[in-house]
Amino acid sequence: MSKYTSQNHHTQVVQLFQDGHYFFHKGLKAYKERNLPRASKLIQRAIVLEPENVEMLSQLAMIYTEMGHYQQSNELLDFILEHVDENMTACHYFKANNYANLGLFQEAHKSATAYAAMEEDGEFSDENDELLDLLDMSGEEDEDFPYDQDDLIMKQDHANHLLESGRLEEAIEMLEQMIVEFPEFWSAYNNLALAYFYSGQIHQAKDMLNRVLHGNPGNLHALCNLLVFYHYEKEEEKVKVLSKQLTHVYPILSEQRYKLGATFALVGEFEWAFKWLYSLYKTGFQGDSTFLYWLANAAYHTGHQTLAQTVWDKMVEEDIDADEIKPWQDKTEEFEPMVSIEERLTAYYVSKQKGELDVLQSMLDARAVKTVFEQQFIELLLYEDQMEKRSFSEDAVFAKQAASALEKAVQPDSYMPYFWLFHIIQQACASGAYKRNAPAWAAASYYLWMNEQEETNVTKKEVAASFQISVQTLSKYESIIYTLID
Repeated sequence: MSKYTSQNHHTQVVQLFQDGHYFFHKGLKAYKERNLPRASKLIQRAIVLEPENVEMLSQLAMIYTEMGHYQQSNELLDFILEHVDENMTACHYFKANNYANLGLFQEAHKSATAYAAMEEDGEFSDENDELLDLLDMSGEEDEDFPYDQDDLIMKQDHANHLLESGRLEEAIEMLEQMIVEFPEFWSAYNNLALAYFYSGQIHQAKDMLNRVLHGNPGNLHALCNLLVFYHYEKEEEKVKVLSKQLTHVYPILSEQRYKLGATFALVGEFEWAFKWLYSLYKTGFQGDSTFLYWLANAAYHTGHQTLAQTVWDKMVEEDIDADEIKPWQDKTEEFEPMVSIEERLTAYYVSKQKGELDVLQSMLDARAVKTVFEQQFIELLLYEDQMEKRSFSEDAVFAKQAASALEKAVQPDSYMPYFWLFHIIQQACASGAYKRNAPAWAAASYYLWMNEQEETNVTKKEVAASFQISVQTLSKYESIIYTLID
């Protein structure tokens, strides 16, 4: 029987008439109520339906500016000028303001000058002249800073965007170039360490953090990232020692308090997590939905249930795509807001290993499961004994079989071999590669991962024997994987 009863069918018909203007006007209403995150989400939906609507695009750009997302705002303004209406000169003035807020004064001056040349008596001429005057006053070079600040910040922002969108290879390439050009810009080293870690290059990730801590002892971001690495590798003793070390840190900057509090929450140090996150919350800190997630999590686990519910409701209200399952309803730490599908697949599989089928079922029922592939992967973990009675995609079956082969052959003592395997599987599925012989894919993935670890020395013969395949087959699939990740 179809899942759409007559009542549900009526609901679907109503939704068909929710065009771009429907979401745009709802977004404007949220904007007037100063609920900027919700407004941006709704207007984004409107733009998907009407991608060249100048009013919608410019309104979203203004909202991004008010939220402090200056680079995203400029990307929209550039899109308008390049693809929709090159004569919308006000975009140059708005870009100048965004660049000024980013501290990119050279770029701000260029955009403000462009607006002045195009609109001598334009709507924003007076404001633009004032901005040009301010830029002239702040135009003196800081001789103590050895880099071109505009170039540095632009590159850092682009690298962050690549990292956040999961484009790890591109992020690594750019960040490796940055640390050569800017050898004392520690933020680039920290981001490169994260990119290495999430791409399975564990040794390189730790080496990068050690370089930071050698050149900049006590760097908080490096210490927090190292703690996260230990956590995912299940190095419990190292987690305990480093966590205790970080309890003696008292950061002043909001960004550092956020980083420290979220890291403590991730590793289960909820008292310290609550201390730092709540200290920000009391000052009116405008964090994103991830900040609210960790605060709600820490509040609940420290006995502040009412506050936890209040913060959680605020998060759901502001982020219409937020997961409805409260963190304290989950029974495993792995179901955190994650940066990639590889992490989510790893969490699902580890939960299956632990026998936490109720958690998997709750994830299956939640809005957090966005793709058919993910949903079918969880269904396979829950209903593997009924596989012949159900219809699953080739990709989902392939992922499940490869993970099972890895578990059976070597029983990894950390999550990272699974993460690396799922990363390879995602590449294979995206490229349309031949996805038969799941044990061979798992073996080649494991062999490559093990050879990235400096402290291990494993041969192809040993790995092939563990997975019950030939060395020639292992070498064949190793070559296939190299073509996918190069």
